[in-house]
Amino acid sequence: MTLEIFNPETLGTPSGWNNGLLAPEDGRLLFIAGQSASDATGSVPEITFVEQWARVLDKIIAVVHEAGGEPTDIARMTVYVTDREAYLESRQALGAVWRNRLGKHYPAMALVEVKALVDARAMVEIEATAVL
Repeated sequence: MTLEIFNPETLGTPSGWNNGLLAPEDGRLLFIAGQSASDATGSVPEITFVEQWARVLDKIIAVVHEAGGEPTDIARMTVYVTDREAYLESRQALGAVWRNRLGKHYPAMALVEVKALVDARAMVEIEATAVL
């Protein structure tokens, strides 16, 4: 499935995301619920922001694989963080985790800082849409 990327020059060059993706006409949409770094018990262990990021991406990718897709089928992500500064300070490490799992594939994305997530230890949650 090929997603067509749209990055108008007037918006500047995006880094780590794109401005828009157009799904093929025959694409099926997979809506992925917000995923946190929770374990099998439903609790988030005491791990670092970067470790949570990795765990959340792995969970998103697991849902995509279960539906028969690949990480490059992810078209959109909304990233919720409880600490924007922690996100910004960790961008290099987060980028390494990203590239390890998704290569140079960047969906349309938004970052939203929130007061809290369901689990008190959760620092990041991501919801996504994939096109299969």
